[in-house]
Amino acid sequence: MGLEGWVHGVVNFVKDHEVWAAPIVGALAFGESLAFISLLIPAWSALIGIGALVGASDVKFWPVWIAGGLGAACGDWLSYWIGYKFKDRVGDVWPLTRYPELLPRTEKFVKNWGVPGIFIGRFFGPLRAAVPLVAGIFEMPYWKFQFANFSSAFVWSAALLWFGDVISRVIAWFWTVI
Repeated sequence: MGLEGWVHGVVNFVKDHEVWAAPIVGALAFGESLAFISLLIPAWSALIGIGALVGASDVKFWPVWIAGGLGAACGDWLSYWIGYKFKDRVGDVWPLTRYPELLPRTEKFVKNWGVPGIFIGRFFGPLRAAVPLVAGIFEMPYWKFQFANFSSAFVWSAALLWFGDVISRVIAWFWTVI
């Protein structure tokens, strides 16, 4: 099953079992934000698909949004801790061994942007999980990191869910016009 099939499977499961929407979104956001795992599980498309269900079904926005924000924040929190705890040894772990330029480029990004870089990094693919890892490696002040981490996680979660909701409403409107 390819990525598209996986996304459809997750979205259809949530559609059929709405009570699982929040836990699934929390787990997907956690995986999407966790160093190493995020490269294997690009969950953002499933989160947009689940966002489309918010307006088109009985899936409630608030619990799903909170679960997504908490999942993403916890994923970054753990990534920060891994970087803080294991420092330079992190670069010796797959998949970073395949992309040796990722850590130095992310280090430069974090040093140039600082705390706003945590917020910005949340919205860009490979940076999403690498920025917290590097912030931990270079010991960005913990509370500054956590402030940017949690605030950006909730904005990111809302943006993906609302984007999916808006797309589903535009498509529904379009089909009524045609």
